[in-house]
Amino acid sequence: MSKKYVVMDGNTAAAYASYAFTEVAAIFPITPSSTMAEKVDEWAAKGKKNIFGKPVEVIEMQSEAGAAGTCHGSLQAGALTTTYTASQGLLLMIPPMYKIGGEFLPGVFHVSCRTVSAHALSIFGDHSDIMTCRMTGFGMLMSSSPQEAMDLGAVAHLSAIGGRYAFMHCFDGFRTSHEMQRIEALDYDDLEKLVDRKQLHAFRKNGLNPEHPSTRGTTVNPDVFFQCKEGANEKIAAIPGVVQGYMDEINRLTGRDYQLFNYYGAPDAEEVIVVMCSAAETVRDTVDYLNAHGRKTGMIQVHLYRPFSVRHFTAAVPQTCKKIAVLDRTKESGSVGEPLYLDVQSALRQAGRGDIIVVGGRYGLASKDTTPGQIAAVYDHLRQDDPWSGFTIGIEDDVTFTSLPYQELRLEYPGQTACKIWGLGGDGTVGANKNAITTIGLTAGKYAQAYFSYDSMKSGGLTQSHLRFGDEPIHATYLVSAADFVGCHAPTYVEKYDTTEELKDGGVYLLNCPWSPETLDAHLPAKMKRDLWKKHAAFYIIDATKIARELGLGGRINTILQAAFFQLTKVIPIDLAVEEMKRGNYNSYFKKGGREIVALNDRAVDAGLTGMIRVEIPDSWASAEDAPAPEQAGTPFVKEIVVPMDRQQGDKLPVSLFKKHDCIDGTWENGTTAYSKRGVAVSVPRWAPDACIQCNRCAMVCSHAAIRPVLLTEEEQKQAPDTYVSVPAKGPGLGKYTFRMQVSPYDCLGCGVCLTACPAEGALEMVPFETQKEQQANFDRFAMDETLLKKDAIHDKSVKNIQFAKPYFQFSAACAGCTETAYIKLVTQMFGDRMYVANASGCSSAYGGAMPMTPYARDSRGFGPCWEQSLFEDNAEFAYGFLRAHEAVHGELLLRLGTLRDRGTARKEVSHYLEFWADPAKTRQAADRLIAALEEAEPSEEAEFVLQNREFLTKKSVWAFGGDGWAYDIGFGGIDHVLAQNRDINMLVMDTEVYSNTGGQSSKATPAAAVAKFAAGGKEVKKKDLGAIAMSYGYIYVAQVAMGYDQAQTLKAIREAEAYPGPAIVIAYCPCLEHGIKAGMQGTQAEMKRAVECGYWHLYRYDPRRTAEGKNPFQLDSPEPDSSRMMDYLEGESRYASLKINFPERAERLYEKTIQDAKDRYEKYRKMAEG
Repeated sequence: MSKKYVVMDGNTAAAYASYAFTEVAAIFPITPSSTMAEKVDEWAAKGKKNIFGKPVEVIEMQSEAGAAGTCHGSLQAGALTTTYTASQGLLLMIPPMYKIGGEFLPGVFHVSCRTVSAHALSIFGDHSDIMTCRMTGFGMLMSSSPQEAMDLGAVAHLSAIGGRYAFMHCFDGFRTSHEMQRIEALDYDDLEKLVDRKQLHAFRKNGLNPEHPSTRGTTVNPDVFFQCKEGANEKIAAIPGVVQGYMDEINRLTGRDYQLFNYYGAPDAEEVIVVMCSAAETVRDTVDYLNAHGRKTGMIQVHLYRPFSVRHFTAAVPQTCKKIAVLDRTKESGSVGEPLYLDVQSALRQAGRGDIIVVGGRYGLASKDTTPGQIAAVYDHLRQDDPWSGFTIGIEDDVTFTSLPYQELRLEYPGQTACKIWGLGGDGTVGANKNAITTIGLTAGKYAQAYFSYDSMKSGGLTQSHLRFGDEPIHATYLVSAADFVGCHAPTYVEKYDTTEELKDGGVYLLNCPWSPETLDAHLPAKMKRDLWKKHAAFYIIDATKIARELGLGGRINTILQAAFFQLTKVIPIDLAVEEMKRGNYNSYFKKGGREIVALNDRAVDAGLTGMIRVEIPDSWASAEDAPAPEQAGTPFVKEIVVPMDRQQGDKLPVSLFKKHDCIDGTWENGTTAYSKRGVAVSVPRWAPDACIQCNRCAMVCSHAAIRPVLLTEEEQKQAPDTYVSVPAKGPGLGKYTFRMQVSPYDCLGCGVCLTACPAEGALEMVPFETQKEQQANFDRFAMDETLLKKDAIHDKSVKNIQFAKPYFQFSAACAGCTETAYIKLVTQMFGDRMYVANASGCSSAYGGAMPMTPYARDSRGFGPCWEQSLFEDNAEFAYGFLRAHEAVHGELLLRLGTLRDRGTARKEVSHYLEFWADPAKTRQAADRLIAALEEAEPSEEAEFVLQNREFLTKKSVWAFGGDGWAYDIGFGGIDHVLAQNRDINMLVMDTEVYSNTGGQSSKATPAAAVAKFAAGGKEVKKKDLGAIAMSYGYIYVAQVAMGYDQAQTLKAIREAEAYPGPAIVIAYCPCLEHGIKAGMQGTQAEMKRAVECGYWHLYRYDPRRTAEGKNPFQLDSPEPDSSRMMDYLEGESRYASLKINFPERAERLYEKTIQDAKDRYEKYRKMAEG
């Protein structure tokens, strides 16, 4: 039988296997599992059939708890039901899981294992989530690779049906879920034959149905509960045999060898490691290396973790084994050991193998890379006479000394090519490398592996592609540390990162840069020069950015560099590579743009093949001397932790540093983004003073606070260098100042949004980054110096004047052109020195607290927004906790101050404070006066209490930030409840109309006709009207805004919301990268303008205070829309335009629906405005 090979990541492999057996899928997005649900939804929308001859019924729920509840109901009604999740999402599913497991329902939950948020959130992989579920009664199958995710995914479903038992199928988030490999796809016809039809029929007949009714979910007393729990023992004991039976069937089909516990290594091994999931692949390679060097080592890979079969496990242990090290990818705080370690220890004692010494250790938390050197250290540890338990690998624990010392091993893989490519998020590098892997794996018939690591930025961040190709299966589940080819796609990286460290001797290095061979010497760091010479590198340069611009591709350099990659690596014949790339161009672009776009990308392929220049490395580079290191600015925390992390050196930081800086509990210093200076923009804005009208609109919309207006006095201007060009300031009260719009080239991402917002032709122009580098010193000196802020020019009554205020949110990790950050920046300019910010998980948390760079800053007095993300679902409640805590402590202060006033202590200042503390404009001044007076007053217990709790004196501005996924879906219940309490709390909803952070899944904010993940065939139902629901209470301030249409209305709404002495919610429209805006991300603000003009989005303010004044509380700020332009608006975004391309039979009906929905909304608002 011929085998069908595919290139898939682990998520897709698991989804493929699950689709075959699934009738109903209840889903909700969460990284890194979302791809599984997206694939199932996409296949169902396109009519793909499961083994029962029907597309899967896909149901998107409002939360993971909702998805699990739907699974429970669907299973009880007799349908084979599946879901996909990870981390906190899995934890939300636990209550229904206990029900599903206890009722022996054959559901399967596929889990991309991910860290559970504790002191910090991490989206990366370990087993802390699944270990919380080991008591639910679910079977737990563990996969180590995309191939295993395919095979054991099928085993999970077959065993669930055949054993009438619930299963989790688990694999490591990112390391397996996102690793691409060439694997064998199982045939649905073969799988269909393996289904136990008798058990499936029995499951159907056991389902709840009025035709044969029964009662379940009863309330049980103490008399019989225990007996029923123990009565399940026979059922549970039979499951390992069921699973092994289906493993044997897959083994028969594929020729692979799956056991509940697979042993690998020397038959007479004395030292054995027990491990599960992706690290097993690395342990396997290490075992081969050590045994080839005379050791006798082995490993046991756990495939079935629950139910844990003592008999099968002990049968896998060699009789010669003397010592076992159990590796857990989790930390169970306070326990005597981690779960797998305790299970193994108990199993051996039960089996009479208590003679074996068992130790346990931890590894790989949050996807910490686990290398052969670390594994070898564990085997070395076992060689000791008395190995100790509780060790760690991969870190330096110099506090409690748990870590094992290790040296890296460089394993040789003959015939394998390894590559590492440093890319810029959003430049297409990752997508191009995925295409390359597919070409090499399928067309050339080679084994291929790709894994992508990212920093914490959104687009514009660092991406690292780790690629391996060869003629033998690839087991290395660790990062490439010895590369035959290194590509660096952003020239600024050569200064910031060590991009040559991992290059092999004789390797190829390709640098994308604007420099000529003659000027390279002036730009490359000395270590890079020495490495290139010492390693006898073949060094090439290419200006792909220039080539792309000349071809009309903008900043998309991926096709050019992919062609160069194939030309230089020769991993497959170049003719074959070109043929496949051009075929891919046709498949990708013909439907979207016709032959012209295809031909454009074909020319990019040709340009990539010929655009490289070979650089002869001069002998002088062998002794290149390092330039004096510039003095690093910042606090010790910044110098010792932030900067090394930013330079990709965080793995080397010891535990003691985090203890020293008191951040083990997750506390991080504010404002560290000021030290990043990415410098990744190709072009940045240059200000033309004579053309500027000084409206400050460009500063208002800047996503990263990288362009700011600066006012200087005549004396200050005299101190400025010649490069600081300014003009007389315009506007009331500003005549005594000079004005300059100052750009930070190293913080700018080059989106160009500022140009689209500028009403003055020629006031801003995008120019090459290299020409503006000298302006960084001016930005740092004049725009960042708080002493130069002109308080008399700052107020929140106009857009122009508020932009002279300090932004307490700057240089974030958000995408270029992001609209969310412009709103956040504005809120901090207005209230930043006294803000609490609770942030729901999502984009705004990803760029709001992306380690090591924190964008929320503090001022010279140390004041600024305090920010924390709790979870996705509880953000409103979390913010409410901030409010009530502050009110509680402030209430205690008021009691003491009343006593002090009555006693006559600082009576004037206390009375002044009590009168004005609640006035936002006067609260800081009143608090300062009070503190100064009490510090001089006669000491007393009450005064001491007030001074000790001085931070609670000012009126705080409490905000909950989040996106539509939070506000419309998973967190809606909390929002509704908190707003209904009628307390002084504010909410900013940044409405992108999709789950942006997890990749663009549909939410209840998604309008009809929009194509999104989980709505691949276009959303069928209209958008939820969140504002109308809030207005129904009558006492909540509600506003809907769109900065790109009316900056003044946005400013006014936020000002009114915060001033309102009760609950307030502002819903802000945020065009997003996930919309596929055809004008590009530079057009996000203009997209808002188009949305309002055509009636797609509406502006209004609902202020309950107006009712007391005899006025209509509802004010419609949108003009009469021109709905005839809405179709043009929809076609300007791929999320709508793609519906016509892929589902033309549905498109017209859904387009008409979403246009009518918008008209109906406006008509409703118009009637409300008319009273």
